[in-house]
Amino acid sequence: MKLQEIVDLLEAEVVTNKELVPTIEIHSACGSDMMSDVLAYVSDQGLLLTGLCNPQVIRTAEMMDITCVAFVRGKRPDDMVKSLAQSKGIVILETKKQMYQACGILYTHGLDAKQ
Repeated sequence: MKLQEIVDLLEAEVVTNKELVPTIEIHSACGSDMMSDVLAYVSDQGLLLTGLCNPQVIRTAEMMDITCVAFVRGKRPDDMVKSLAQSKGIVILETKKQMYQACGILYTHGLDAKQ
């Protein structure tokens, strides 16, 4: 699924690395507010949906080769988080949708989680 389609489905705002959106293809996603779970259980996901809004999210995304982080529930990252994501080439999205709703929308449109 093209990242632009995800932006549209989630009615999201692109916050960082807007120029990368047309070039990114997302094959699977995960949703978690616990970065320890992301580190322990996630492999080969291109999109992380989370309500946790701190630099650790971007550092975790970088370690796990996640290309896009979508902050759910209307969370807005601060300038430090945005700057870190920009420098690492990670796209940040913001959506007002709840995590459950956002994950459900993406799943029903064909985006799955790799096991």
